[in-house]
Amino acid sequence: MTEKQHIMIKGVKEGLLFLLDDQCAFDALVAEMKHKLEKTHQQLLTGPLVHIHVKLGSRIITDEQKEQLSSIIGAQGNLMIQSMESDPKTLPETGNAARNLQVITSIVRSGQTLEHDGDLLLIGDVNPGGTILCTGDIYVMGALRGLAHAGIGGREDVIIATSLMRPTQLRIADVVSRPPEEWLTLDSAMEFAYLNEGQMQIDKLSQLFRIRHNPILFKGV
Repeated sequence: MTEKQHIMIKGVKEGLLFLLDDQCAFDALVAEMKHKLEKTHQQLLTGPLVHIHVKLGSRIITDEQKEQLSSIIGAQGNLMIQSMESDPKTLPETGNAARNLQVITSIVRSGQTLEHDGDLLLIGDVNPGGTILCTGDIYVMGALRGLAHAGIGGREDVIIATSLMRPTQLRIADVVSRPPEEWLTLDSAMEFAYLNEGQMQIDKLSQLFRIRHNPILFKGV
């Protein structure tokens, strides 16, 4: 079985167009980019200057990730990046907020940061030292042992849900969680963190419907 390609390279009038998969893990893009430029697409590295246009799809990347991609491409002598663009796609509005859900299957390891504009569903673990930053809700189908910050743009009507709640820190908008020993439970059910009158609370995920449909408890969507 042929391994799925996450980067498509096409010739255009202005040079070359790099089309990057917006659903795979960022680390997979980096690895494939290096492989293509150093191993399988060596013909690109000879000849005159080539202008590169990078399309990220709906992926939102950090300045650090953008610099990482630029460094990989720029390291090849005749490749010059002309543009690197994202085109976020939002789902129809629900209530008072547009949802932009991204699903990623990956492990966020120590030192790695995963950032998304919208809601994020991570199928995998967040290891100690790993970080998730998100403007909307964060759902982790795995163990959350690192730092998770939902509502980074200031939204308070967001949640952080996970199969195993063992983070080093939780943040929603500008509110930082209490010390972990104060709210860690031994419950095996999925739990979520949310804000109630400016205080962070933890509850079973089965209670999300009740809370989000109670405007007194939760001004959610």
